Amino acid sequence: MKWEDVRKSKNVQDRRNQSRGSSFPGTSGSRGRSSGGGLGGGLIWLLLSRTSGKMKLILLALFLFLTFLGSGGLGNLNNSTIYNRDIIPSEEVSVDNSINSTNTDSQTLNASDDEVQFFQAVLATTEDYWHSMFDSMGKTYREPSLVIYTDSISTGGCGVGSTQAGPFYCPADETVYIDLQFYRDLTTKYNAPGDFAMAYVIAHEVGHHVQKLVGTMDDYNSVRQRMSTKQANDLTVRLELQADYYAGAWADYVKQEGLLEMGDIEEALQAAHSVGDDTLQKEAYGYVVPDSFTHGSSEQRRTWFLRGFEYADFQHGDTFNTDI
Repeated sequence: MKWEDVRKSKNVQDRRNQSRGSSFPGTSGSRGRSSGGGLGGGLIWLLLSRTSGKMKLILLALFLFLTFLGSGGLGNLNNSTIYNRDIIPSEEVSVDNSINSTNTDSQTLNASDDEVQFFQAVLATTEDYWHSMFDSMGKTYREPSLVIYTDSISTGGCGVGSTQAGPFYCPADETVYIDLQFYRDLTTKYNAPGDFAMAYVIAHEVGHHVQKLVGTMDDYNSVRQRMSTKQANDLTVRLELQADYYAGAWADYVKQEGLLEMGDIEEALQAAHSVGDDTLQKEAYGYVVPDSFTHGSSEQRRTWFLRGFEYADFQHGDTFNTDI
């Protein structure tokens, strides 16, 4: 992808090496609580040193409670769903087909200037594309944020994301989270090299943001609660395939802008193949359980990306009322 001369989005934040208790500016997150309950914990600790007997036990219990709060103990209790579930499988799925990034020391994951600028450029192209699409419908596109992190990160309403989660979208704070290790793993672990493979991943996550803005995600969450596990998994597959369709539509825009290079589409298709449920399950367990799919097979993911690349509109991306 010819991204070097593309404008760079201002919505990318580099939050590597930050503790998971650090909240995203302007969001609920962990609300900036420090370990030990912050000022309240410090005051109680001072009182502990000056009291004895029953009062000391009461203060100690209060101190431990505040410490639990400060460490984000309640921060993980939330009602927001994290997307992408090819990364984080739904709780009902008995077969874990998640993508697990390799645990690596944060100090070895310092992003180069080129890597950060690449994320900024790709996100900028998604912004330009979706602004034009929403403008054509008389609507306003609200740009998401993108956060680069390592190890773990506190989101603004979706609990704590970790390296094992890989890339995901949090609808509560309208932010895409990408662990830097996953960027490296695409080449070394998932056999999907090339910058456009990562660009496809970003565009897919932004596709979830589009689903939130147009109301698809709300409809999905409402209907899914009344379904059986098998039905809910099928509905989730349709949600994810639509995000692949949106990524393909974005790829067509990149082509029209003259930013595609030879082999880019093949890189995206290889990435889509690598994160297909059947491919992941077969590699992890040696067998496939179709009823547990939450993203679709490798063939389905490639098909819907190509469909988006061909039509690049909303009409042909209705995965919920189409044979997938």
